[in-house]
Amino acid sequence: MRMGAGRPKQLLAIGGRSLLQRSVAVCDRHPAVGELVVVLHATLLGEAETLIGRTRCALRVVAGGARRQDSVRAGVLAVTASADVVLIHDAARPFANEALIDRVIAAAASTGAAIPAVGARDTVKRRDLATGCVGESVPRAEIWMAQTPQAFRRDVLAVIGPLSAGQREATDESMLAEWAGIPVMIVEGDERNVKITTPDDLTAARRRDTPAPRVGTGYDLHRLVEGRPLMLAGVHVPFERGPLGHSDGDVLCHSLTDALLGAAGAGDIGKHFPNTDPAWKGAPGLDLLQRAVAIVAAAGYTPSSADISIILEQPKLLPFIQAMRERVAAALGVDVSAVSIKGKTNEGVDAVGRGEAIAAHAVAVLTARGDA
Repeated sequence: MRMGAGRPKQLLAIGGRSLLQRSVAVCDRHPAVGELVVVLHATLLGEAETLIGRTRCALRVVAGGARRQDSVRAGVLAVTASADVVLIHDAARPFANEALIDRVIAAAASTGAAIPAVGARDTVKRRDLATGCVGESVPRAEIWMAQTPQAFRRDVLAVIGPLSAGQREATDESMLAEWAGIPVMIVEGDERNVKITTPDDLTAARRRDTPAPRVGTGYDLHRLVEGRPLMLAGVHVPFERGPLGHSDGDVLCHSLTDALLGAAGAGDIGKHFPNTDPAWKGAPGLDLLQRAVAIVAAAGYTPSSADISIILEQPKLLPFIQAMRERVAAALGVDVSAVSIKGKTNEGVDAVGRGEAIAAHAVAVLTARGDA
């Protein structure tokens, strides 16, 4: 099964950038590359600036043809005459790297034509088309899977260019050189330089490109005193005592704020909202939590789930848990099912167990922002 995405696969995104943009970018940032030619379907030429984005190198965009070799020929014809070596890269391979390009350019400059390739790992069988049975086993050392970018010296392109206009169809550019009797050097490819062809390929590429989730923990504790409201996630829990603190003493929000900031490597609640600053006197914990979400967003992360345990002897929190979950979920921008809040006691142990204090432990999970 091919991509079946309803639009060219090169425009599908991985981590917020299309395959096309990623493939252009890897060539654009290579120090040996001086100009870029991008070949697009004729219907996309009007969107070229948006589809490609800004580039360091001079950029030309041309319309492609019916076959791959027709599109490549159109692109090569648009390259300036001063180019000594021309790289031809498939936009469906978004993970090429500088070292790979270095090897291909050096080999083509020396020999005239070069391709990157990786050796076969499995035993290779040639299938008899008439019977469907194994015709013969092919030595693995002779089998290499071609990749791009492929590179050709200008004089070689002058020879193979006319062949691309013929009826024979080439599945890659090196086939044209083979037909012309021009040796093509194989250089070491890269297993990571995969081609995105099927939906499974795209899923695997997105998974590989997605950074691991970031996990942070938070803790907060406040003494309980007369005359203070007991606020948890902005929910007022009726009780004769509440937490003593510079802000509203919302241990749920404070512990979760610390967990978010810690997961993003962005310090802690005291760094961003110090109790020496009058601006935060009496500040609602839910407000600080929302500000922490903005801080981690600026660092490139978004909350995906949270788990908070509140340790308190009295009163019982069960009647208020759902309202707390809903407010925390709204502040984090997640579904309420991604928020867990539990009420615990300390079994009469220490100040919390004696009812003199309230504490909370929180765990937050962040994921990198970008396309899923």
